[in-house]
Amino acid sequence: MAKYCKTLLLFGTLMLFQQNVFSQIKDSVAIKTDTLKAKKDDKEKKKSSIKSFKEIITDKAVSDEGVFTVHKVEDKYYFEIPDSVLKKEFLLVTRLTKAAAGMRSGNSGYAGDQIGQEIIAFEKGPKDKILLRSISFVDYAKDSTSDMYNSVTRNNVQSIIKSFDIKAYGINKNSSVIEVTDILNSDNELTSFSVYTKENYRIGSFQKDMSFINFVKSFPTNVEINTTKTFARTAGRANPLIKETPKVSGNYTVEINSSFVLLPENKMQPRFFDPRVGYFTVGYTDFDLDPQGVKRISLIKRWRLEPKPQDLAKYNRGELVEPAKPIVFYIDPATPKKWVPYLIQGVNDWQKAFEKAGFKNAIYAKVPDPKVDTEWSLEDARFSAIVYKPSDVPNASGPSISDPRTGEIMESHINWYHNVMSLLRNWYFIQASPNDPRARKMEFDEKLMGELIRFVSSHEVGHTLGLRHNYGSSSTVPVEKLRDKKWLEKNGHTPSIMDYARFNYVAQPEDNIGASGIFPRIGDYDNWAIEWGYKRFNQFKTPVAEKEFLNKWVIKNLKNERLWFGTETNPLDPRSQSEQVGDNAMIASAYGIKNLKRIVDNLNEWTKTPNEDYENLGMMYDQVTLQFRRYLGHVSKYIGGQMETPKTVEQSGSVYEVVAKKDQQEAMKFLSENIFVTPQWLLKEDIFQKTGRTPVKTVEEIQNSVLGRILSPLVLQSLYQTSAVDTNAYSLTDLFSDLNNSIIKKDKLDAFGRNLQRNYVENLMKYADVKNMDKTDVSSIVRGNLMAIKKDLSERISTADLVNKYHYEDLVFRIEKALDPK
Repeated sequence: MAKYCKTLLLFGTLMLFQQNVFSQIKDSVAIKTDTLKAKKDDKEKKKSSIKSFKEIITDKAVSDEGVFTVHKVEDKYYFEIPDSVLKKEFLLVTRLTKAAAGMRSGNSGYAGDQIGQEIIAFEKGPKDKILLRSISFVDYAKDSTSDMYNSVTRNNVQSIIKSFDIKAYGINKNSSVIEVTDILNSDNELTSFSVYTKENYRIGSFQKDMSFINFVKSFPTNVEINTTKTFARTAGRANPLIKETPKVSGNYTVEINSSFVLLPENKMQPRFFDPRVGYFTVGYTDFDLDPQGVKRISLIKRWRLEPKPQDLAKYNRGELVEPAKPIVFYIDPATPKKWVPYLIQGVNDWQKAFEKAGFKNAIYAKVPDPKVDTEWSLEDARFSAIVYKPSDVPNASGPSISDPRTGEIMESHINWYHNVMSLLRNWYFIQASPNDPRARKMEFDEKLMGELIRFVSSHEVGHTLGLRHNYGSSSTVPVEKLRDKKWLEKNGHTPSIMDYARFNYVAQPEDNIGASGIFPRIGDYDNWAIEWGYKRFNQFKTPVAEKEFLNKWVIKNLKNERLWFGTETNPLDPRSQSEQVGDNAMIASAYGIKNLKRIVDNLNEWTKTPNEDYENLGMMYDQVTLQFRRYLGHVSKYIGGQMETPKTVEQSGSVYEVVAKKDQQEAMKFLSENIFVTPQWLLKEDIFQKTGRTPVKTVEEIQNSVLGRILSPLVLQSLYQTSAVDTNAYSLTDLFSDLNNSIIKKDKLDAFGRNLQRNYVENLMKYADVKNMDKTDVSSIVRGNLMAIKKDLSERISTADLVNKYHYEDLVFRIEKALDPK
């Protein structure tokens, strides 16, 4: 019986164990079944989110094929992005097509203005997404096998700025369809204002219910998106210190065009920037070029001019050939017809310069012909244009957009503001009327204004070709040559139209100089700069390989001083100055003042306009005083001056050279005779009576501009540093001695003289303040000079008349207060 019970117990235990096993197996099977079911459900769900092409792009679709195929299905827009385009870089340019009323600020806020720019790329992401990245070229490493390349890559992840769900795959499964309706009709930096321009234009919140898409067009290398957008208008920027909220005042409605332009896969060969030839640049930090460090690389901005394949051998032999793709500027149809020929000629004038680089018919302008230029649009980033703007801004500008990888200029929209004509009229009146009778009136003849427009057109086009201002070009011309009619007709008054030399103000009426000796023109420097930037040396396959050759070429050519480039950024080099002509500012300015005296004597007659008041008289008198200030400014820059001539180690001589003592003394003598002595020629009582201008204030403002320049911290430090290493150099004590003799040690003082002394002392007292004192001898020399002036003035008090006695006592009191505030 016991044995039987044990058998039953064992049998029961086995049965229980078997049940547990079966239960676990059942649960396991159930779990696996549920997992498989879940996976199946996920797959079905995923399949349902990515629909078939025909489900998304229905029979109602209106499709436009190009770099992307753009599909419009009722009120929705889709991009069909080929796999072959993924990861390729696009230049995104956004412009105003139509500007809002009341949005303009200065020279911005007009139709045609650029309001955004970025480099972007589309790529496949996880979870059936298309990612849009913003591409930066700040850092660079070329060798993809190096550790440095991997390090640079890890530390320069390109930002994802937008993610799109893939709605469907293309019919051949080699493209992805994404919906772009929301991003096109929203406020973002892709199809709207950049952050900077939004602040500048006082753009507030986006009004989606008053915004819509006008059209989206696709072309072989670009997509054009045109939208109407409405924004709240703000009264100003928020003040974070007081937590002020900008007030909302109405709306802005604008039309915006965004161009997605595919950057070339076959990159243009870059050319390294050389500071001896003035080009705009793009740049990056290179981690490969210097084996023991990093190097900041600057590449010049230039158009891709290449011979046609069949003409390559001719080009290499030195024969002139037409480029495969010329530079073409379209004239805005809104431009007044009478000015169109002059704008066109200003562009075409550059053709000769490009012949130096081996290309004929390389650049030209044209009016768009609807029958021929069927794809042309003013907003399309594939096309360059001169855009005419109904603006009161007296200006024009020549920006360009370039490939940041190579410097290749992709396109340019020159801004031509209507009121630039008033600027041209004023310049020519003030600088040329003594020599050109056509300029002796307030409304110029159409031909004269047209020629002025042509010159500015050429200058702005020069910028779009990559050229910077060459402020030093005119300083290579001897002043007396500016009065030589035969020489001027051959050479012009400056070797560069990129100079701010404007017109030849040195020429005197008795010289009988014609327009060819007064007007600027494309000159020797411009021809050289275009040749250097655009000539192709096909034997060199990289910018590094051509560097040595180019350096030798530059050294050889710069033996001709007319090819010298003077940067506009050096505040101490008297050779590089805006509005200056000639190699000696003292002599040139003396001739300029002689011509200003002639103008002032005739100003009433030359500005007379029937049935008008004296507004023109006042305006042109202000232009005379402005030009006088320019001449004094040109001379003032010699004081504490330092000349900069960039060189490579293969060239001899100094890069930095102090202006000679004799030249600084000549400059001080000029200032003493022309502004520290009251310029009585400028003080015409009848002009003041008719215009309300005030003589004392007029002179005081001009004198203060000179004192502010030659007593600036930059100049005083320059003089101090120079004399510390060269005891024969023009020094701070020399400067103060000359100023004291010209300003303080005067026997007779009138209101002008008293103002001059007061302002001179006030400028010195800035450095006597303990808060402004530096750790060099400059402050002590200034304080010593103030004490010497105090002594001199104190001795004059007893013999002065009443007004001057009070004046001297006042200055002595001010100096004492400055030297000992307690």
